[in-house]
Amino acid sequence: MWQSSPPGSIYDYIRVASFSIGPDGLIEQWSRRAAGLFGMASDEVVGRDPVEAFMPAELRPDAHRRVGEILDGKEWTGLVPFRIPGENAVRGLAEIYVMPSETGAGERAALCIVVDVRALRRIETDLAASQAIFGQSPFGFVLFGTDFAVVRANKRFATVFGGEADDHRGRTVEDYLARPEAERLSATLERVLETGEAVTDLQLVGTPPGSLGRRHWSMNLYRVHSGSGRPVGIAGLATDVTQRHIAAREAASARRNLALLNEASARIGNSLDLETTARELLDVAVPGFCDLASVDLYQGLLTGEEASPASWGRHHQESGTGSAELRRVAHASAVSDALPGVLPGVGADAGDSGQPALGSVHRYPFHSPCAVALRTGRVEDVPGDERGFVHSTLAVPMVAHDIVVGLVQFSRTKGSEPFGERDRALATELAARAAVCIDNARLYRREHERALILQRSLLPPGDPEAAGLDIACRYLPGNTATEVGGDWFDVIELPGHRTALVVGDVMGRGLRAAVAMGELRTAVRTLALLDLEPAEVLSALDEVARGLGTPGGGERSDGFGAGGGAQWPSRAAHKSREADLSEVYLATCVYAVYDPVTRRCTFANAGHLPPVVAEPGEPALLLDVPPGMPLGVGGEPFEEVEVELKEGALLALYTDGLVESRDHPLDEGLDAFRQALAEPSQPLEDVCDHVLTTLDTRHGEDDIALLMARIQGLAPDAVGDWRLPRELRSVARARELAREQLTAWGLDDLVDTTELLVSELVTNALRYGEGEIRLRLLRDRTLVCEVWDAGLVQPRRRRARDTDEGGRGLQLVGLLSAAWGSRRTPRGKTVWFELALPDGEPAAELSVEQLLSMY
Repeated sequence: MWQSSPPGSIYDYIRVASFSIGPDGLIEQWSRRAAGLFGMASDEVVGRDPVEAFMPAELRPDAHRRVGEILDGKEWTGLVPFRIPGENAVRGLAEIYVMPSETGAGERAALCIVVDVRALRRIETDLAASQAIFGQSPFGFVLFGTDFAVVRANKRFATVFGGEADDHRGRTVEDYLARPEAERLSATLERVLETGEAVTDLQLVGTPPGSLGRRHWSMNLYRVHSGSGRPVGIAGLATDVTQRHIAAREAASARRNLALLNEASARIGNSLDLETTARELLDVAVPGFCDLASVDLYQGLLTGEEASPASWGRHHQESGTGSAELRRVAHASAVSDALPGVLPGVGADAGDSGQPALGSVHRYPFHSPCAVALRTGRVEDVPGDERGFVHSTLAVPMVAHDIVVGLVQFSRTKGSEPFGERDRALATELAARAAVCIDNARLYRREHERALILQRSLLPPGDPEAAGLDIACRYLPGNTATEVGGDWFDVIELPGHRTALVVGDVMGRGLRAAVAMGELRTAVRTLALLDLEPAEVLSALDEVARGLGTPGGGERSDGFGAGGGAQWPSRAAHKSREADLSEVYLATCVYAVYDPVTRRCTFANAGHLPPVVAEPGEPALLLDVPPGMPLGVGGEPFEEVEVELKEGALLALYTDGLVESRDHPLDEGLDAFRQALAEPSQPLEDVCDHVLTTLDTRHGEDDIALLMARIQGLAPDAVGDWRLPRELRSVARARELAREQLTAWGLDDLVDTTELLVSELVTNALRYGEGEIRLRLLRDRTLVCEVWDAGLVQPRRRRARDTDEGGRGLQLVGLLSAAWGSRRTPRGKTVWFELALPDGEPAAELSVEQLLSMY
């Protein structure tokens, strides 16, 4: 069925029906609405006399006469009682409009329109009742349409907001309330219209026209429906509750001071951090005590000056030029439309807004209320600002052990009560409690920074660089105590533009763990420079860890599972047994070697969490690397896994502090970490920041080390790779290939040196090596040349005797190259040298001493 009027139109209410009478006076057509009105289907009515079918017996003669007149062409309108077939009593009254019509053959017929009079009477009654309730209500009554514009308002509503009731038609909530309240009411209206759920006691605040004070209203909202159930608007009933609100506020004010002091005792000073303690003070004061607040601390206190705290504020007393330097360390506002920096009474160093920015250093003028409060140690009143936004401010010095360490300003805005004497006493007490905690935090910071110097000195400085990798890293030390931890990471350059990536964690905390971490990190770098395989590096590192402390007997291996390393060991289980293993150095470590030419990475794991790889367009995955046993346990070999990584893939190594806490199991943390890497194509620094801000790290429970690398393999045109037969002419061929490749790269300045050194290495491979020879040139930040053969004997540099005709090749390589060396391969060995790329300066010539050293 289609219709031009929407469901719930007026025709649904008044129940309009129709039927037609043919030339023979019998019913010819019967509508569905007629069937619903009279209770008879079409097959029961069509072909019957309408008078006989519906009219009572006593009315039938007159009715037959009327039908005859209608068929003669006369229109007729009237009220006709009708009966439901099968019942004797009259059940209804219909208003019928009969219009003469003609058939296609020219014969006269009639079209009848029928309206149920009972439905019309009900509509009249409902309208009268609605008008009585709506118009005579002692409460403000308003009806919003589906577009949230006012459709109707009663006189009480117009009495509050002015004008006549009809004047409010078409207005919106923005015409009555300020923006924040209007937006809140609009959102509520939208929710009520969408869900049909009523809202009761919605608290609104506004200022009616002609009123100077704010009023408070409690509003009930519910959705209004048509007879067919279609929503037609939202009805609102508003009650003025201003007096009740004032009474409740006064009652709450009597209990506020004690509650604030209790809260201050529980919340201020939990962190032993200067800035955090200042923020904790404001968290207590705003909005419970004031609308705006800020904390300034002396710059000397924040920079850790060893001078006496009393000297921080002495400058302004002796010179009379103004206060000593202070830094804005905290600011808080409970007013949604307040901008930073609206507190009054600030000195000449303030910005354009009249207030120093958070973190800025400033001074107060000598005669300003803030400077007077700092000098005298007493609370001072600060005049309100010219804009009238802030009307009452207290400048309260923060005094600890008779020493002023800073200043806190409490402000109340327009609409709040001004500060009274009880408020001044409370403000002094709050500032004093925070001052004692800040002084304790100052002492803690001094000791903590000294401890961190040791720990951070053991981590790689700056942003590590590596060929074929974009690297970003983060290290966040735990801050639950002055102790430091044993987490570390490292990026080590290896020959052939390869890179070793390392992340490890010494179990335990304190200087002991930091010192053990430093020793293990140094050992890793030493072993990596020997160019050992990852599993060999961890095996050697395990021996180093076992030699750092005294083993605690068989209990060393407890808690790592009976599966021989088949599952990741629980870091929480290790740390819970720290007291039992106080003399045992245990650590976890993952060691990876990446080759940018093949984009293959080889992993070995010693009890550490698995690496995570996120390839472009794919969800992040945990690499299936056998976890092995932690370093220091001993007795178990380490396994290697080689993985080929796609261009643009993201590799993440991390410590357990990132994904594990007391409140969340490890699996949940790992799943959250993988989800945080959903878009690895973002800048790497942004990915690191997103991970740390997304994960619930419970920071402070453990250190966090995060090392991320984006795979960027060497371009094919940056690699020259050739295989040479084992014959003498391969030496000349190697020189020719090297010359052509360097010329193509535009490295003409390196051609002569490279040809000479390539000739030496290929000659040695022919003379002392075995099997086919492979020559490879790599161009990245430096030029690397590698010569491969199947021989297992490593080259050894020696000093040739005066009578020797040869034996000076490796000496020449060592003198002319920036670095050289050899390493084992699965099928032999590789000898390599490295040259710095030309920077436009002429190459340095060898000295006479260097040349003579070869003879």
